[in-house]
Amino acid sequence: MVDYFTEHPEEIDMYLKGIFEDYAEEPDNAVLLSQLRTIARVKGISEMAAEIGISRQGLQKALSAKGNPRLENINAIVKAMGYQITLQQRAS
Repeated sequence: MVDYFTEHPEEIDMYLKGIFEDYAEEPDNAVLLSQLRTIARVKGISEMAAEIGISRQGLQKALSAKGNPRLENINAIVKAMGYQITLQQRAS
């Protein structure tokens, strides 16, 4: 997946939107963190960690299958990817 998104960065937007939509329907932290870790690798773990203000190992731990990052950490990670978390009303 990392190689694919490195070669097709224009598809990251749709991928990220899709993973958060999937998470809203069926929350699975391990899956969400794994998918965010994929994009973090594309963007560069070391660069993102420096931008967020945590160590490379701290970022990797936060995005690991056993990670349990706080919302503020997820928000910082998403911002470092160039995105923001927003709310949208669910369709009935």
